[in-house]
Amino acid sequence: MTGGIPAPREGGAAFTGQGAGEVTAGETGAAPSLRHEVTLTRRGTHEVTFTQQGMWVTEQAVKVGTAYHMPLLVHLNGALDTGALLAACAAVVDRHPMLRDVVAEVDDELRLVPGAEIPVRRATGSPDGSPSGSPTGSPVGSPSGSPTGSPDGSPSESPDGEGAAGVDAAVREEILRAFDLEHGPLARFTLFETGPGRHLLVFVAHHLIFDGQSKDILVRDLAAFYNGERPSPLPEIDHGRSERDRVAAMLPAAKEFWAPRWRDPGETVLLGRALRSRRAGGGRVLRLTADPSVPGLTRFEVLLAALHVLLSGYGNAEVTTAVDLSTRPAEAADHIGLFVNELPVASTPSPEATFREFATGLRAELRQVYRFRQVPLTRAMPRIRPHAALVPVSVSYRTRHEADPVFTGLDASVEWTVFNHAVRGALHLQCVDGPGGLTVSLRHDPEAVPDAPRVADDLRLLLERATHDPDLPLKEILNQILE
Repeated sequence: MTGGIPAPREGGAAFTGQGAGEVTAGETGAAPSLRHEVTLTRRGTHEVTFTQQGMWVTEQAVKVGTAYHMPLLVHLNGALDTGALLAACAAVVDRHPMLRDVVAEVDDELRLVPGAEIPVRRATGSPDGSPSGSPTGSPVGSPSGSPTGSPDGSPSESPDGEGAAGVDAAVREEILRAFDLEHGPLARFTLFETGPGRHLLVFVAHHLIFDGQSKDILVRDLAAFYNGERPSPLPEIDHGRSERDRVAAMLPAAKEFWAPRWRDPGETVLLGRALRSRRAGGGRVLRLTADPSVPGLTRFEVLLAALHVLLSGYGNAEVTTAVDLSTRPAEAADHIGLFVNELPVASTPSPEATFREFATGLRAELRQVYRFRQVPLTRAMPRIRPHAALVPVSVSYRTRHEADPVFTGLDASVEWTVFNHAVRGALHLQCVDGPGGLTVSLRHDPEAVPDAPRVADDLRLLLERATHDPDLPLKEILNQILE
């Protein structure tokens, strides 16, 4: 599995908007060809997780568009060994069988089975000699942390001018291109040549087989294989089966915990508008940077507390947001897959409480919720109907402790929070706290939240006030930013 990496067959065709050179993981020799017609070899051997089951049912029941698409961009500048990179892509697929899988009904149960081969496409300059593209996604934010970004998440201004604008449309197309959930593949690689000595690797996966931490694992392993390293073999795990054992043991206590806490969410008021949307649809994005540091609290706890305080200031006496919590067990630390559970967190911010007092109380409630992070809410409260979002406002947050992986001989950088041009619910904050600071991608339904720039500004200001003096009463903080 982790032996030598043979050179792939390269496509080499120029990108014209109608196709490009393509190889598949199976063609490189790094992995056997696994086509849909031979998927019986693993049928029934791996159970889906509860989250995969819920996501698959949601995909069948409601329209979610690209809300479950998870894109990742790797910029590679310098003398790229294209053959080594494409072989590294194939080696990553071979190392992580989950990337090949689809969810299928087998004997009236949902199972993970191998799907179609994963394509590794090459897209080069257009025939007229101009590059056919530029990076996609919105700006990361200004140095001051002010919200930035164009309405659709595209760059406001390309650093390379008009000549680089073409790939933006091509990359956007890669992100928006639908997945075949029945046959697969549920992941794809595309390598764009954006100019002399400049390449952009676009990876897109469906959330059914991929989560936020999987991004770090994929890029880390990709760099290792490109550099000629051989990562240690991974043990095979059946997370679905082991998860069911853990959930069964915790379910009685989880039911008792959620019974007095959960009720079907009503509306969330945001700048005079009532948010009810729990669907998925086209979205827009704004980005801001922040440094939410308060002694005795994690940065996530400070950010979530600030969001709850802001929502209370908008007129919500009771605040409920959803948070994505990792369910990844220790044995799956290096595995690509879906290890996430979305759970609600509720609060009733008191205007008289200081920010520190409120955030400390919210921290205590979070610690209670964490005890049952392995148990999907739909198992504890089985009457919940499928929705793309649990509540109208949600948060996902992950911490990156290491710098971007090194690709030998190249100047490489990674865009970790690329916009998928969709949103679950009315407002979703996707946050990555890395060595360069905290970046918040504020994704929103433009019809439900037309005043998103104001929301982003208010949140940024609230974080500044709260972290500067966390012992201010909430009413004073809100008066300062909402007056």
